[in-house]
Amino acid sequence: MSNTLLVTNIAELVTNDPSRGNGPLGLRRDAALVVEDGQIAWVGPAAAAPAADDVLDAAGRAALPGFVDSHAHLVFAGDRAAEFAARMAGEPYTGGGIRSTVAATRAASDDDLRANVRRLVREALRQGTTTIEIKSGYGLTVVDEARSLRVAREFSAETTLLGAHVVPSGMGADDYVSLVCGDMLAACRPYAKWVDVFCERGAFDGEQSRAVLEAGRRAGLGLRVHANQLGPGPGVQLAVELAAGSADHCTFLSDADVAALADSDTVATLLPGAEFSTRSPYPDARRLLDAGVTVALATDCNPGSSFTSSMPFCIALAVRDMRLTPAEAVWAATSGGSHALDRGDVGVLRAGARADLMLLDAPSYLHLAYRPGVPLVSTVLHNGVPVS
Repeated sequence: MSNTLLVTNIAELVTNDPSRGNGPLGLRRDAALVVEDGQIAWVGPAAAAPAADDVLDAAGRAALPGFVDSHAHLVFAGDRAAEFAARMAGEPYTGGGIRSTVAATRAASDDDLRANVRRLVREALRQGTTTIEIKSGYGLTVVDEARSLRVAREFSAETTLLGAHVVPSGMGADDYVSLVCGDMLAACRPYAKWVDVFCERGAFDGEQSRAVLEAGRRAGLGLRVHANQLGPGPGVQLAVELAAGSADHCTFLSDADVAALADSDTVATLLPGAEFSTRSPYPDARRLLDAGVTVALATDCNPGSSFTSSMPFCIALAVRDMRLTPAEAVWAATSGGSHALDRGDVGVLRAGARADLMLLDAPSYLHLAYRPGVPLVSTVLHNGVPVS
């Protein structure tokens, strides 16, 4: 017999369903919702709420869908705090520190990797993230990439093979691409939903990236692309041409790149934590939104260039430094992420969606940007179950 939970006395409910409320966020005032069997069963005014087995009194708090973090690198070992300090002292970010994490990750046990992923997933969950994508990419051997994805799959269904992160020491780029497209893809396919490639100078060029993505597509994986982070390049155009779910970073874009994204279903996933942590230029999110591009926000949580698991922090950065409105930033961190992952059941609060939501110690979603750095998430429901 199913148990029902009524969440009531919600001052402001963000549904992300314009048919259920006002504006793109589908805002409702004095609202309530009913959870049953891990799904949203009913949404409406608190005064008309049906009876339920249990009641959670929001007491005038705002309620939002759980954050959907569609870009994170959580399977790793080691620490790169000294590298961060060097960047803050003026050293430029080149991506070269990835290899130090590779060495530490290869030396770590499965249990060590598992414990670190668990810690970061819990850390993110306490801050409202209920769906998180997890990439490999710090193994760079067939064995280490496969075990990274096996560990990742214990914590998320959104797992991504990023064997094409950088070229490991002692191998040529073309030989390594052949390994990724062959034995590595075969070993990792049972544990991966997506394939990704770092299409960037110093990593993989356009043709090498195409080979990885096309091999992944033949294996039945969805496509994602690290694109145009460190400078102009072919990544965005390649992502659009191959109908990738997302092009991520999108810092250095031509007019043709923006137009291509606007005419496609490829989501531009922006990662302001990386710009914050590397003192790099922020993407021009306003330019993308004004052109009609679908934009997502994600943390890029990783030990080198963006060691944050906080989606509220990324929302505040996006509003302050990337010219998103608070409403646009919240949508990008919830529904935008669900679009990037091709998920219709998360990032929205309507009947039939997964019961992933949070209550804020605030009356409105606006406080996520208005009160940066303050731990506003008071309660999180994941699959309808309160998270302690």
